[in-house]
Amino acid sequence: MTKQLSLEQIIACGIARETAAAMLPQINRWLSSLPAAECWQQFTRHILKSDQPFDFHELLYKSAGQPPAWFPTEEQIQSTNIAALMKQLNVDSYAELHAWSTQHRGEFWEMMIQRLGIRLHKPYSRIVDLSGGVESPQWLVDARLNIVESCLLADENAPAIIFQEEGGSLSTLTYKELHSLTNRVANGLVTAGFVPGDAIAIAMPMTAESVAIYLGIIKAGCVVVSIADSFAAAEIAIRLHISEAKAIFTQDYIWRCSKQLPLYSKVVDANAPRAIVLGTSVELRSNDLTWKEFLSNEEEFEAFSANPAAYKNILFSSGTTGVPKAIPWTQTTPIKCAADGHLHQDIHAGDVVAWPTNLGWMMGPWLIYASLINRATIALYYGTPTERGFGEFIQNARVTMLGVVPSLVSVWKTTACMQGLDWSSIKAFSSTGECSNPQDMLFLMSLAGYKPIVEYCGGTEIGGAYITSTLVQPSAPATFTTPALGLDLAIVDEEGHPADKGEAFIVAPSIGLSTELLNKDHHQVYFANTPQSSLRRHGDRIERLANGYYRAQGRVDDTMNLGGIKVSSVEIEQIVNSVEGICEAVAIAFSPPEGGPSQLAIYAVVENHLQQNKELLKNSLQTAIRQQLNPLFKIQDIVIVDTLPRTASNKVMRRVLREHYQAVLASYKLV
Repeated sequence: MTKQLSLEQIIACGIARETAAAMLPQINRWLSSLPAAECWQQFTRHILKSDQPFDFHELLYKSAGQPPAWFPTEEQIQSTNIAALMKQLNVDSYAELHAWSTQHRGEFWEMMIQRLGIRLHKPYSRIVDLSGGVESPQWLVDARLNIVESCLLADENAPAIIFQEEGGSLSTLTYKELHSLTNRVANGLVTAGFVPGDAIAIAMPMTAESVAIYLGIIKAGCVVVSIADSFAAAEIAIRLHISEAKAIFTQDYIWRCSKQLPLYSKVVDANAPRAIVLGTSVELRSNDLTWKEFLSNEEEFEAFSANPAAYKNILFSSGTTGVPKAIPWTQTTPIKCAADGHLHQDIHAGDVVAWPTNLGWMMGPWLIYASLINRATIALYYGTPTERGFGEFIQNARVTMLGVVPSLVSVWKTTACMQGLDWSSIKAFSSTGECSNPQDMLFLMSLAGYKPIVEYCGGTEIGGAYITSTLVQPSAPATFTTPALGLDLAIVDEEGHPADKGEAFIVAPSIGLSTELLNKDHHQVYFANTPQSSLRRHGDRIERLANGYYRAQGRVDDTMNLGGIKVSSVEIEQIVNSVEGICEAVAIAFSPPEGGPSQLAIYAVVENHLQQNKELLKNSLQTAIRQQLNPLFKIQDIVIVDTLPRTASNKVMRRVLREHYQAVLASYKLV
């Protein structure tokens, strides 16, 4: 390195003059004498502190040449679950391990079932039957199991869930207490007349009770229907209808940003079936039950023994038609969640895992399985994760693995609300749901004294990730290091040829990959017209970098990813096109010039009286989206146009609008 810094540069970052003067000679010695990676490691070990201004961190990182921001030591590598698996297989490198896992998929998943201690009522005769092709593999042939039993194998006195209400103190539910509450829920379902196979919805925030409800439904042989508590009544109704739910667990109100918001009333407006309601501050319909009325006192329950392919959870992910895809998870999908957590996030028994999420998003069930099957502790904060109280909870709960969505980190960086906290217990972060911004991810690493980030990209229909990172490879902000163990990916260009930048396809099969959809043709969605019969469509654009790492480039179709939630353009357009004064509107997602999570823009043809009142129009559209779809979807910009570009068959060309908007951003820097 030859770059040298001046005293004024360091002071400009917010460092006191005396402190800056004391550290400057050492900084410049390292810059002039060490390679980039080694120089940066010296900075993180001896100079940088989490309570220093991030501008200073960024200055040193750029001055050092922006190498990977974290390098594992040999001791750290040897402590990982991946290293243990490599030792078990007698392989010498991670690349060799990944290659083995894709060339011997049956053996890989058999080994993971053993490592995770998956409890089977009846053993399988074969790990996988591929006679139906890679689209329809049968895993654990002839076996019987109930996956909930594998979630409750830790020491009964170990903490299963650490939780805290906003402004409250830490509380703990042990594995014994969680087991007991789970059984009481299962018994309550039987007493209420529900039978195995019945679909039972949950529209609740992530709490200790909702985790037990989730597990209890599955233990009784019923099927969880996952519904986000942020959805409007109409969206709740659609999901209840598609799943044919027989009942729904919910609560009277939820708290968001210190505001009390009704939840039970939305469930009623959705014309939901029988509801079991936590909370006592609302009057119930005649057939509904309070939590106290429902909950059995019987603390023992024999788990229903199920076929591995039996449904246990129905989740929803948007397609491009405006109707959410209903994706069933089977008894084997949680094995993918737990295996990813075991290998990629490196979750060990006794670890404490936090990830602000919801049972309506796949990361809610993922958090349950990745934590509990690995005999770790789930950490749940009942307040908003954008405020300092959440950071104090992470500190006090001694969280070891913290999951995020990138937009959350962006808020922390903007508000500096997490500065000065002791996050030294964190050994790794993980990020999913959106494209990451390198600057924001470097900031996140800095909050815990530069710990690695496991980038984690996948989907509901995968049960986890297809591309991710590990703790045995250097961590570079906002990049992936590897396809997930147990599967592989192919990147192809628009002509279907292998490329370093293009559409990512998953090389099937793998435990976790869906084989059915309740309301769409699975083959048409994932396999029709792919470059090869073994390639499964996912819809992401991926770039393979010169160093062999990968970077996400957004979606290739018209599905957006806003705030970590997939939503189709059509879903948003159905709402905004119903607003008075809109002649026609199209929704697009765009990437900010500096990178990071996708943002929402609306192109609209409007009536004359709205041509000059863009702010009024934006407020009207935002209100409609908040009330009818999801309050988490924020409109960043509205572009008023005379006409929309169309194909010869009269289809709107969203791709042209996306390209136009990105060009405008690049030219005028509007964002």
